[in-house]
Amino acid sequence: MPTVHPFGSRPPSGCPLCPRLADFRDNNRAAFPDWHNDPVVPFGPAQPAEVRLLIVGLAPGLRGANRTGRPFTGDYAGDLLYATLKKYGLAAGIYEARPDDGLRLIGCEITNAVRCVPPENKPTPAEIATCRPFLEAQIASLPALRAILALGTIAHGSVLAALGQRKSAWPFAHGALHRLPGGPVLADSYHCSRYNTNTGRLTEAMFHAVFDQVRPILAD
Repeated sequence: MPTVHPFGSRPPSGCPLCPRLADFRDNNRAAFPDWHNDPVVPFGPAQPAEVRLLIVGLAPGLRGANRTGRPFTGDYAGDLLYATLKKYGLAAGIYEARPDDGLRLIGCEITNAVRCVPPENKPTPAEIATCRPFLEAQIASLPALRAILALGTIAHGSVLAALGQRKSAWPFAHGALHRLPGGPVLADSYHCSRYNTNTGRLTEAMFHAVFDQVRPILAD
C-alpha cells in the first residue's frame, strides 16, 4: 500500500517537508517574484484512467519548471522531451515552453521524483525519500498504467522504492526494460538534459530508441 502524507497525493503550496528546499524556494521567490517557486504538480490528461505511460524525471529545473510551474517546461530538457512525445503521438499541439501554450498530453503523464527545485539540481537522499510517498500515491492513482519511463538513476531508484522493489535487483541501464512483478514495466533512459546531449551521452536517436521499445508495451 502506498504511504500517504497528511497532505495527500500532492505537496501543498509552500510545502514545508524539506526545510532546505523550502528555504531555496523562498530565496528564489524573493529574487524572482514572478516565477512559480513552489512544488510542481504532474502534467497529464484530465482523466487519470487515460494514462498508460508515466515519465519520471529528477526534479524541477531552476529556470525550467521552477519558473514556469509545468514539468520540463522552459529549459532544453523539455525541448527534446516534448518533441519526442509529439513524434510518438503522446502529445498534441505546439510546445512554446510556457504552461499556457495549449500543449496537451495523450495517454501519458509527466512528473519528478522530487517536486521542488533543489540547489545545484542535487536533492539529498532524505529529500528524495520525503517526496517519494507523493510518487507512490501518483502511481497508485493510474489504473491503466502500463509503463514508467525513468529519466536517470535517481528517478529509477525512486520508482523502484515507490513500487517496493530493491534497486540491486533492477540496476539502471540506458535502454533497459525491467518487467517488474505485478506492476508496470520500468524503462530506463539517461536524462534528456542539455549536459547529457552536449556531451554525447544521450543523442536524439538514443532517446527515440527508448520510445521505440516502450510504444509496443503501451499498445498491449
